[in-house]
Amino acid sequence: MSEALVIIPTYNEIDNIKKVIDKVTKYVVDLLIIDDNSPDGTADLVKQIQSDNPNIYLIEREGKLGLGTAYVAGFKWALDRKYKYILEMDADLSHNPKDVPRLIKRCKMDDTDMTIGSRYCNGVNVVNWPLKRLLLSYGASKYTRMITGLKIKDPTAGFKCFTREVLENINLDNIKSSGYSFQIEMNFRSWKKNFRISEIPIVFTERSEGKSKMSNSIVYEAIIMVWKLKILSIFGRLK
Repeated sequence: MSEALVIIPTYNEIDNIKKVIDKVTKYVVDLLIIDDNSPDGTADLVKQIQSDNPNIYLIEREGKLGLGTAYVAGFKWALDRKYKYILEMDADLSHNPKDVPRLIKRCKMDDTDMTIGSRYCNGVNVVNWPLKRLLLSYGASKYTRMITGLKIKDPTAGFKCFTREVLENINLDNIKSSGYSFQIEMNFRSWKKNFRISEIPIVFTERSEGKSKMSNSIVYEAIIMVWKLKILSIFGRLK
């Protein structure tokens, strides 16, 4: 068993999943796919790949239950198996697998408990996004920092590495959000527990295959979540 595990949630990613598995496993041994009963057969393809690689793991869920709950399931699975470094990564190759060792290396340093692959800590490093999507993402980051007080430049980023100590000290059963708000909530809870968070610059490239999972409901959830987290924190009810 490797000391690091990459977790990738999937829903209808059959066009991308083999490519991302091939690329990620060049840099880290263990990979966990969490599939939400993709009707396109994503899980079946992962099972075929598993037959040649025992370090590819799969959790199949009964339906489309959301990004946040998928990661929580993956975190619990990783903690049960004593991984030291647990990473989040998208299935669509918008995150470059070459950056996985950089995230792990940064988390191995004494001053870091969690490392974020940031689109905005060194300018704006996003490729092939329409202007509207870029403005939404960048604006959401500034809004989040303003309301919560987080110092992170890219609080909605979905490419990151946790040390197991961070996840052991967060009550994962209290994490209910998904999408943007899941990333914000995990960052906020980690920060409030005084874990040290760092960012390294990455280049984010919009998917070339499949469809984006972004929706208006995800955006609205994030808008509400930042206020919820702030209020719970003020009254000491962030558990």
